[in-house]
Amino acid sequence: MRFVVAFGRFWWALIGGDEWRFAGFGGLAAGGGALPASGKRPGGEVIAVAVAVWVMLAVATVILASGRRRAASQR
Repeated sequence: MRFVVAFGRFWWALIGGDEWRFAGFGGLAAGGGALPASGKRPGGEVIAVAVAVWVMLAVATVILASGRRRAASQR
């Protein structure tokens, strides 16, 4: 059982790390791109652009949130 716990903690630290929101947004973007791709509804270009926009918004959100936290802690 200790091995399973250690294995889970390793993956949490590797993927989640200091900024767990990156991992969450990345997983959502990958899932959001994979689900429509399997249904053959939108074209590949549409999916690629949607996933790219999603990832850029996620990164911008995390960067802005961390900047606000840093500014608040310096007051």
